[in-house]
Amino acid sequence: MKRLVIPLLFLFISILLFSLCSINLQPVSSTNLLLSLPKNPEKLAYLTFDDGPSKNVTPKILDILDEENVKATFFVIGKKVEEHPEIVKEAFYRGHYIANHTYSHDNHLLYQSEDSFLQELQKTEEAIRKAIGQEDYTSHLFRFPNGYCSHNCKIQKQKMISVLEKLNFSYLDWNALNNDSIQKQTPYELLQNLKKTIKDKNTIVILMHDTKDVSDSSTVLKDSIQYLKKQGYEFRCLEDLF
Repeated sequence: MKRLVIPLLFLFISILLFSLCSINLQPVSSTNLLLSLPKNPEKLAYLTFDDGPSKNVTPKILDILDEENVKATFFVIGKKVEEHPEIVKEAFYRGHYIANHTYSHDNHLLYQSEDSFLQELQKTEEAIRKAIGQEDYTSHLFRFPNGYCSHNCKIQKQKMISVLEKLNFSYLDWNALNNDSIQKQTPYELLQNLKKTIKDKNTIVILMHDTKDVSDSSTVLKDSIQYLKKQGYEFRCLEDLF
């Protein structure tokens, strides 16, 4: 009996160790916020807007968010903040989260060196502070142009993670979107795109843009929010995670 117990015990321990080591096969960066979002059974939606502020679209989005009682995160471009500081201030004082999307949104300038990357972040943070009138404000949240998971400048982006860690910044991509920056699409098409990307996901980070460089998400925002609410999603703001 003893001869049988020892091999079985060894086999059990081996299986247990293999299972534990297989839970997280992909290393999780301490700054990758998407991988550390709550894995809860309830449905949570985090709405994000990139590339603003813009004079023609952002105010419309702010009004719709007020009507639907939803708080969002705006990943702003620093030079646009300097052009429209009053819009950023309005978004901030309406309770939305203002985060960093670089100063220029120019990959050539951004990834010249660690110093150039740092300057892009710092200039944007300073532009936000001036716009909202909060000298001690730091967003602590960054989104890479085109997203971290994009193949564009992949090696350069990997090198800049250490800069974010030194600044105590997290970075965030998305796992749902309406493709408003891909090609010109109707509001119906934008909504259908969003529906496709939320399937089987309880926690969603939605990418939209508060510009109309390609498609204008303000034209479908109310319908999108109402659809998600009907699907049982509760809207949260990323600021709650900091």
